[in-house]
Amino acid sequence: MGIKLFDSELNIMEILWRDGDTTAKRIAEITKEKVGWSKTTTYTIIKKCLDKGAIERQEPHFVCHALVTREQVQEQETTELINKMYDGAPDRLIASLLGQKRLTIEEINRLKRLIESLE
Repeated sequence: MGIKLFDSELNIMEILWRDGDTTAKRIAEITKEKVGWSKTTTYTIIKKCLDKGAIERQEPHFVCHALVTREQVQEQETTELINKMYDGAPDRLIASLLGQKRLTIEEINRLKRLIESLE
């Protein structure tokens, strides 16, 4: 995939992932309400998402459509984190996460199932 999205751009993507295709006008209304952005700011960030190929514009009414999924972006961000902070070793990231938190039985079982599905 290779698209690096900044937090501001993720604000736009979150709306599209949650609500599906949405007009730029509606996105501007949501971001004004949630994060206090002006319409100009929102449109500037939508343009950055368009330029990066994260979304496409559909007519009529400037409807924004996500071209990348939440999972694709999560995977890219996770890979970047593992490479940057854990020498490319995913098990080190998992060990770090597990060391910081007491897991519930349900969470432990979910992790066991996940590991078994990878074997």
